[in-house]
Amino acid sequence: TILLGITKASLATDSFLSAASFQETARVLTDAAIEGKQDSLAGLKENVIIGKLIPAATGLPRYRQLTVAVEGYKAREVDELDIAAS
Repeated sequence: TILLGITKASLATDSFLSAASFQETARVLTDAAIEGKQDSLAGLKENVIIGKLIPAATGLPRYRQLTVAVEGYKAREVDELDIAAS
């Protein structure tokens, strides 16, 4: 087991976007670009940074196509932009 300080631990993540949001932003982004890294956007922080739905609650793919029928209301299609705007 290795103990790292909060700064080093945050930079040791697989997500370069998450690491860049914490400290040493220019260095982290420069290194990621030079190395051709790709971010899987699996965490909350990365998705917030780029303005996407977070992978939790109604942001999970299985809930995006959920249809709820309410008596007296007409059903309509809801897309990701509708959800993000609310």
